[in-house]
Amino acid sequence: MATETVAKPRTSVRVHVQKFGTFLSGMIMPNIGAFIAWGFITALFIPAGFFPNAELGKLVGPMITYMLPLLIGYTGGRMVYGVRGGVVGAVATMGVIVGTDIPMFIGAMILGPLTAWIMMKLDKIWEGRVKPGFEMLIDNFSAGILAAAMAVVGMLVVGPIVKAFSNGASAVVEFLVLNGLLPFTSIFIEPAKVLFLNNAVNHGILTPLGTQQALEQGKSILFLLEANPGPGFGILLAFSIFGKGLAKASAPGAAVIQFVGGIHEIYFPYVLMKPMTIFAAIGGGMTGIFTLVVTGAGLRSPAAPGSIIAVYASTARDSYVGVTLSVLFATTVSFLIASVVLKASKAPAEDDLDQATHRMEALKGKKSSVSAALIGEGVGASGVAVLATPIKNIVFACDAGMGSSAMGASVLRNKIKAAGFPDVKVTNSAIANLTDTYDVVITHQDLTERAKPATASAVHVSVDNFMNSPRYDEIVELVEASNTEAVTTDAGAAAAATGAVGTPEAPAAAEAEPEEGPAGILVAESVVLNGHATTRDAAIDEAGQLLLDRGAVDSGYVDAMHEREESVSTYMGSFLAIPHGTNAAKDHIMKSAVSVVRYPNGIDWNGKEVKFVVGVAGVNNEHLHILSSIAKVFTNKAQVAQLEAATTVDEVLALFGKVNS
Repeated sequence: MATETVAKPRTSVRVHVQKFGTFLSGMIMPNIGAFIAWGFITALFIPAGFFPNAELGKLVGPMITYMLPLLIGYTGGRMVYGVRGGVVGAVATMGVIVGTDIPMFIGAMILGPLTAWIMMKLDKIWEGRVKPGFEMLIDNFSAGILAAAMAVVGMLVVGPIVKAFSNGASAVVEFLVLNGLLPFTSIFIEPAKVLFLNNAVNHGILTPLGTQQALEQGKSILFLLEANPGPGFGILLAFSIFGKGLAKASAPGAAVIQFVGGIHEIYFPYVLMKPMTIFAAIGGGMTGIFTLVVTGAGLRSPAAPGSIIAVYASTARDSYVGVTLSVLFATTVSFLIASVVLKASKAPAEDDLDQATHRMEALKGKKSSVSAALIGEGVGASGVAVLATPIKNIVFACDAGMGSSAMGASVLRNKIKAAGFPDVKVTNSAIANLTDTYDVVITHQDLTERAKPATASAVHVSVDNFMNSPRYDEIVELVEASNTEAVTTDAGAAAAATGAVGTPEAPAAAEAEPEEGPAGILVAESVVLNGHATTRDAAIDEAGQLLLDRGAVDSGYVDAMHEREESVSTYMGSFLAIPHGTNAAKDHIMKSAVSVVRYPNGIDWNGKEVKFVVGVAGVNNEHLHILSSIAKVFTNKAQVAQLEAATTVDEVLALFGKVNS
């Protein structure tokens, strides 16, 4: 019988460039404060500075030569493989620093993440194969050997290659400047901004080259090629005067956010609504760059975000007039061109800005954190938020990412599948590993505030009952409302982009629903039908002792189970609690194991009745199969009754085992 297949949509080049640019930006942006600090010290204490001081001026060279590249190398390594990746990335970066005589930012952006990636792959080779007691020895020596080797590679190979590239790129920039062609870069930069491709150019090339130029000349024009707020500000002013409907009403507020806050993406929907206004952005950008070239103005350090405040804070001592004129002329030209476009066009429909915002989010590959300023929070008549793009990624987050979140994710995953949305990905993660790549983030009510900073553009849902929270039904409604035919038609590109971007930073344990777990996670010796404990803490000790008896954990893990309980309750609902350690306690786990203790008379668990205590210790995702089975059982009242009535351990094992068979 023939089977119809649907071709998997290809990931566009634009999406790949966006991801690359986002990765580069992730290495630079956290260290912008360090760039600014170097810029201030340079402006104040070098011979041509505000307060020349030869002694304090000694800080300038080491900061640009060693501090900034090492910070970038560490940050890049940490993005790939946590602190361990950051450490080996920083050591390897030292090689490219010593191997050249120019600031080695590009080398740091290459070698830091690369070394961390190699470290991650090497660790996976001997994961689970190292005998107990030798873990620290192997970890430390493998990191040291790899870092030393990559430092040598950086010094002898990567450094010279990057220096040659840097010299070539500098020559290209010099050619553009000498021939008056630099303003024409706006033809590429301004459309790239609207398509979210600017990070690859700005942080991959312009910032490193600009910093090198600033070191030699005290300032660089390159820092203001993309960051000039004038072009976007002019477009928003034009919409404020000549726009129609919602666009005109929202443009003044958007202008303040863009010009003062430095969030340039807020004007992108206006350009998408009237594509001809891209010529206003290009014209304004070219005018601003031309003004900088004529006046010889520049910035000392990157201006991020592109706020007028950040621009002036980074402006060189002799460039305030030139920078001011650059922003003013860019705004004026952009405003005039955009005004002509708007006056010559027909009045837009009232919902054009809303649709353009959706298209912007489709290009970006996720929701925009500033789009609410344009179209509101998107709350439907039912009180359930309606997102601008279909929901594709939902994460259930807890402190450790291996117990409560895994159970909650399993319950919600089944509900969403039953509602007819099997393509919606429901994963679990530790809060420390969250990134702003999810549509919906679900946490215990005591953890929501910790999760919000890392996932600012997501919808956040707080729960206090993991097994049968009424909020799950609201989330299903949210999925249904956001994934309707009308929304997916308008945001089809967003679905493809989101699927392509995915959540690369999420841990492996949260990447997929477990289908088959390894044997031996839950065994007969770890099931007790009649527990002896009468209090919550005693029950944790009893469940933890079973894990100790299995050799799955050491005593430090049981202490961490109590610590976790004091911060956030592990009560799940349906008479179930699943005590487990904190995220920091994973080093105390030797192997994955689960214990089950039944208390027929029940015990008090922070005011809730608990009859089943499931102790959890998990390495990677090995325990998630059992937790998924347990979650399915405890969402079925009939099966909970069977557990309460069970007279043998085999009945308990059979009930958990057959759920996913």
